[in-house]
Amino acid sequence: MKNITVFCGSSFGSEEIYKEQAYLVGKTLAEENIRLIYGGANVGLMGAVADGTIQNGGKAIGVLPHFLQSKEIAHTNLTELILVETMHERKTKMNELSDGVIVLPGGYGTLEEFFEMITWAQLGLHKKPIAILNIDGFYDDLIKMVQTMVDKGFLKQINQEMLLVSDSINDLLEKMKNYQAPTVGKWISKEEV
Repeated sequence: MKNITVFCGSSFGSEEIYKEQAYLVGKTLAEENIRLIYGGANVGLMGAVADGTIQNGGKAIGVLPHFLQSKEIAHTNLTELILVETMHERKTKMNELSDGVIVLPGGYGTLEEFFEMITWAQLGLHKKPIAILNIDGFYDDLIKMVQTMVDKGFLKQINQEMLLVSDSINDLLEKMKNYQAPTVGKWISKEEV
């Protein structure tokens, strides 16, 4: 894996550990010579992960819609900042550039990005690993909800197993490097789209 997209909050959240771990993710990506692909902002966890990458000699590519450039405040020290028109173009570009996804704590936007990427994987539109760094149990309830989807017949076990989870960035990267996508998509092939 040479490029990993990180989805995370544009806020720091209420616990210092979120910022510390976001910075560590960026630092670890730099040390592993993995290029960071992320939302392009210098605020919140987004800024922390970018700083962790840049300050440790790594490369960071930001993808930011024009209309968020002033609100999220574009990071000025990036390897490259790609400006796009819409949120959908942002996700599409981030997907094109990456070999996998890591999700850190965040709000609605982070979850929307995560669910779109895992849905694309479920449909067989890509075979990239999708991973959650479950910092201090932040995603425990979401992980339980995914189990409920399986228990109630709305999600297949094989699709649940597509989601990689750990509370350690090193462990998560190891899982991502060893990930094998299911051989069968949900209903369609990429060629049918």
